[in-house]
Amino acid sequence: MSSLHPPPEEETYEYPEPHRPRRQGLGRILAPLLAVGAVLLKLAGSLKFLGVFIALGGYALIWGWKFGVGFVLLILVHELGHYVEARRQGLKPQLPVFIPFLGAYVALRDVPFDPWRNALVSAAGPFAGGLAALACLLYGNAVDSRLLLALAYSGFLLNLFNLIPIGFLDGGHILRSWRVLRAGGGRASSADARRLSGVVAAYSIGLAVALALGMVVAHVPQDRL
Repeated sequence: MSSLHPPPEEETYEYPEPHRPRRQGLGRILAPLLAVGAVLLKLAGSLKFLGVFIALGGYALIWGWKFGVGFVLLILVHELGHYVEARRQGLKPQLPVFIPFLGAYVALRDVPFDPWRNALVSAAGPFAGGLAALACLLYGNAVDSRLLLALAYSGFLLNLFNLIPIGFLDGGHILRSWRVLRAGGGRASSADARRLSGVVAAYSIGLAVALALGMVVAHVPQDRL
């Protein structure tokens, strides 16, 4: 007489989940970095933003990253002066484009030449840049920061240089407008055009003198020299 016994139960073994704390940690770190990198690459696809990065890196290599950031911001404020004034006049300027080690520019396309408007837009850059340098000077003196004083001096120098009456600089554009107005050209009458030429000349000279005085005040003697 035989007896039936149930077959022995198969032994089962549950494999534990692999321990991946490092991978999870790396994933949490890399995910936001990749997202930021994607945004930067998208922005860098535009020459406008690519120029900013190259300029910042170049200035940082020469003078250190703090001065590099401050110098690029001073240039940006200068160009935004052109941009804001152009928008105020109802024009359609493009965003500032940086050219490493040469500066930056704001392009105006398909705009008929008007000497008075051209003078205002051209002078707005050195004016805004001078205000930014003045802010660095005042705050630098308040907190006794040589870095800010150096930026103030550089800002005054940069904007004064831009007022030199050479064709591609702001001063060259202002000089061209002054000549047209002085000759009685433009949309205004001859008498009004000549009066506006005097305003342009007085404003430009006064701005240049103010920037030069700012350089004198912001100058820090160097014991090493």
